[in-house]
Amino acid sequence: MPEDFQRHTCRYVRNSPVDWASLVNTVVELQALFSALLPQNCTLMALLVQKFGGSSVADVEAMKRVARRIVETRKAGNDVAVVVSAMGDTTDDLLDLAKAISPGPPPEREMDMLLTAGERISMALLAMAIEDLGVRARSFTGEQAGMRTDKSHGRARLLDVTPDRVKAALAEGYVAIVAGFQGVSEDEDVTTLGRGGSDTTAVALAAALDANVCEIYTDVDGLYTADPRIVPSASRVTRITIEETLEMAAQGAKILHLRAVEYARRFNVPLHVRSSFSDQEGTWILVGRPLTSDQEETMEEPLISGIAHDKSLGKVTAVGIPDQPGAAAKVVGAVAAQGVSIDMIVQNVSTSSASTSDISFTLPESEGAAAVAAVRELQHEMGFADVLYTSHVGKLSLVGAGLRSNPNVAHRLFGALADAGINIEMISTSEIRISVITDQTDLADAVRSVHTAFALDADTEAVVYGGTGR
Repeated sequence: MPEDFQRHTCRYVRNSPVDWASLVNTVVELQALFSALLPQNCTLMALLVQKFGGSSVADVEAMKRVARRIVETRKAGNDVAVVVSAMGDTTDDLLDLAKAISPGPPPEREMDMLLTAGERISMALLAMAIEDLGVRARSFTGEQAGMRTDKSHGRARLLDVTPDRVKAALAEGYVAIVAGFQGVSEDEDVTTLGRGGSDTTAVALAAALDANVCEIYTDVDGLYTADPRIVPSASRVTRITIEETLEMAAQGAKILHLRAVEYARRFNVPLHVRSSFSDQEGTWILVGRPLTSDQEETMEEPLISGIAHDKSLGKVTAVGIPDQPGAAAKVVGAVAAQGVSIDMIVQNVSTSSASTSDISFTLPESEGAAAVAAVRELQHEMGFADVLYTSHVGKLSLVGAGLRSNPNVAHRLFGALADAGINIEMISTSEIRISVITDQTDLADAVRSVHTAFALDADTEAVVYGGTGR
């Protein structure tokens, strides 16, 4: 067989787009088939990025279990790049140490230097464990892996990813292990991407390497119709669109970092969420696929993909704002100027006086004090009556492509909450989502009631293998 044909055949097999979800259970058969057709020195290979969260590498035995999984993947003929989080509760332990040393707010630069130590420990130990199994491994910090970020310590955003050293290590046959959650700014200072940032590191690395798939390993068997810690009868979702996943992540589902899902959608990175504690297939997150396709397939799609919840919100209400153009813009602008992210906003006729309105918005509870202070500064200028703050607010979100075509979903949702005696304080919708605000103490009951009302309960209980580490 001509050498050019062999080279181009190998390149085609390695780089062609593959529907990995449909190949999961037939890889062995396909390898046998292709081995009979391809030249003797050409093998069917894939490039995989695997991310392991804190619960997956929580202790020595967990670290060794992860190493065995990586080695199995490598020995199957695949190139493997790994992104790893800090072990178990290491990040929380480091935060506690910082508070013990400095009760006041510590310098953000030094906090990033401290917190990145957790991932560096993990990457080095994992490389040792893999080497001990007879496979070469090489670890890299975020900086060494080419993760360039802006200057925002504690919440940095990726500007560029140039993983030249990772590519070189893969080309030499190494398993490349990258410390998640971290990068380096243009000033050469170490930065962190915020909690859950290792997911973003993994997806960004997969995009830069043009990987076939990015596997996110966690302590549950994929994405579920609700948090199995709240709803033990939650059903595992085998496939879900990237748009639905983005809504779930934005509304509080903790299985994937929101910025990681945004990155995957932008760069068309296939995602596969699995458990590091089992061999279950997990959940495939489909990219480049419309929310609806032909009629036959749409008829088979579930009405609801899942229920997300968020119990970390607060609510601010500006009471008695003069009902005139530009009032809402001033209030929201003042809050945005403090770097506070607003979630849901509702404006309605005020009960305090005629010709005025109330503006209520939800936001992360940790940012409540800053938002209230910003709105109070406007009170004298705009002449509104009061500023109220409510903590311990809960949000429930129903997500699914079926919402766009089924007018009964909202009625069913509100009916389930009414039957459970749960009051709705605010409502927000999108094309594939309905969100409601409730009291935080009612949130768990609300999730369970709605889950049952939409017939999402499974016959068996979901298994949560580890803790809450990501």
